[in-house]
Amino acid sequence: MHDIIVNPFIQQFSVFLLAIFIGYYVVWSVTPALHTPLMSVTNAISSVIIVGALIAAGPEGLSAAKILGSIAIALAAVNIFGGFAVTARMLAMYKKKKK
Repeated sequence: MHDIIVNPFIQQFSVFLLAIFIGYYVVWSVTPALHTPLMSVTNAISSVIIVGALIAAGPEGLSAAKILGSIAIALAAVNIFGGFAVTARMLAMYKKKKK
């Protein structure tokens, strides 16, 4: 058998591009009724990202992983806060208004 050698960067970049396309089509095909539950799930996923980013940013010394981990923590925190704010606002739209 012939072994095909693939550059690890090309392999990871290909997975990244596929994730972009799949994510785009999944998000734009969601009906508005499912938007609020999916926002809550997205917030949960972002909290898992923060845990992974904390592990990447944790080791001593300055490295690319530490810098990228710190950036990931900041972006995921903004995503979580914004997601909860949007979810709370959308749920408030369904509450009965006081007369």
